[in-house]
Amino acid sequence: MNEQNKLLLFTGSYASAAESGVQVFEFDGAAGGTLKLLDSVQGLTNPTFVNVDAAEKRLYAIGEKPNDEGGKEGEVISFAIDLKDGKLSELKRIPSMPASGNRQTTTCHINRDLNDEYVVVCSYHGGSVGLIKLNEDKAADQLVDVAVHSGHGQHPERQDRPHPHSAIFSPDGQYVFVSDLGLDLIRAYRINRETNKLEVHGDTALHPGAGPRHFTFHPDGKSAYVINEVDSTITSFTYDSAAGTLHTVDTVPTLPDDFDEENTCAEIAISKDGKYLYASNRGADNIAVYAVDNASAKLTHLEYVSTRGGHPRHFALTPDGAYLIVANRDANNLVVFSIEAASGRLEFTGNTAEVSKPVCVKPVIVPA
Repeated sequence: MNEQNKLLLFTGSYASAAESGVQVFEFDGAAGGTLKLLDSVQGLTNPTFVNVDAAEKRLYAIGEKPNDEGGKEGEVISFAIDLKDGKLSELKRIPSMPASGNRQTTTCHINRDLNDEYVVVCSYHGGSVGLIKLNEDKAADQLVDVAVHSGHGQHPERQDRPHPHSAIFSPDGQYVFVSDLGLDLIRAYRINRETNKLEVHGDTALHPGAGPRHFTFHPDGKSAYVINEVDSTITSFTYDSAAGTLHTVDTVPTLPDDFDEENTCAEIAISKDGKYLYASNRGADNIAVYAVDNASAKLTHLEYVSTRGGHPRHFALTPDGAYLIVANRDANNLVVFSIEAASGRLEFTGNTAEVSKPVCVKPVIVPA
């Protein structure tokens, strides 16, 4: 990162509308990874995931609201970002996944396509995926399609119905891969831009009881990895970009053999150079670190590092690859680790920030 740029960190949290739900920090890597609060936003209920478009100076946050029949439904709130001072200004708020009766269709994830034309949201409780068109001002404007999943998985409680948990675009933007925790599959869609529809491209099955949650591509685009929440594992794939298909390679545990307490996995990310993979465990409350074999897509475990707080629901690597920032929901804090480039290992910097129930962190480089 050069002197003409700075790094802003945007966070989402569990919060009532009266509380601060979205925060903006300035991150100073030159100072060892310090965090300075610039802005916070109220008026959103449970903005638990955000997406940031630095080029268009936009932030998209999910939220939830009651319907008129006792149910809960999702909404998307678009903000303009003042890159100079990090302040957020609300542009537009739209319902994202309507709920009928007392159903719950709140969302848990939001992502933006590479052409800046759509955002895609996942409704864990509603078992569906929503396609939302952006307007000329790059604000979320209208829900144009909903893809409904059906079926169930092996686990009688966690997988009694579909639970789409994340939507990740392929490196070329041609496909969006939706991890469904309830169905033990990753469903690939294409966006038909003429009809504004999500079209199923194909499914990749996981082993029974896996519970796929979050998914990431290797920087070289030739492999991909999914973290499985229910059975605390990671599955690796090779990726055929021409066909838009995943091919299963291996599955490894995220926990040591002697850990016998309750645990659910959460986030997964790969280092900028593609040599190391990081995964968070909620229960063990650590980051599991792996070496990546680029040729085979197989993983070799290196270390476990305490997140210094409970329930690390999310974390992110800074764009320069030098730091990893963890959101510990139950400790109400952000914790900053440095990454040793030669080994991929983590070291606590001593820097933290207090945030109420943080569950999403998005670091973005912007002009200074």
